[in-house]
Amino acid sequence: MKNGILMLAAVGALLFTSCKENNDNASEKVKAENVESAAERDAQATVYPKMEFAESEHDFGNIAKGENVEHTFTFTNEGQAPLVITNAKSTCGCTVPTWTKEPIQPGESGEMVVKFNGSGKGQVTKTVTVTANTEAGTERLRIKAFVETEENAS
Repeated sequence: MKNGILMLAAVGALLFTSCKENNDNASEKVKAENVESAAERDAQATVYPKMEFAESEHDFGNIAKGENVEHTFTFTNEGQAPLVITNAKSTCGCTVPTWTKEPIQPGESGEMVVKFNGSGKGQVTKTVTVTANTEAGTERLRIKAFVETEENAS
């Protein structure tokens, strides 16, 4: 107990002595060019690319079970910074997205091809989640198809 009080007193003394007052004005030590570059960097941090798809959903209609189909979604960068897609994944392995790997400059367009292998039966809906450097961070695309089997083929 006595050692604990002694230790607490020693720590307290260190804290009080280490906080000595500095007579120098801290604002005089800040370099003006650093402030300007930080302000410019912070202004750029609020500028995002904006991914605008011509369509966000595609219906393949009726397809035969096992039929491979694909659709190309086109998009434009409507923002003020280069658009970079870092990932695109589907809700299952039957749907495979491929996309433009290079940065898309503002005003330019890119493509995302979504391939579906016709698995499942009946009405099927699959979602592709696109991860990019947009303000939201993710965009969603959807494909639909009615997969016909021998039983329900018309």
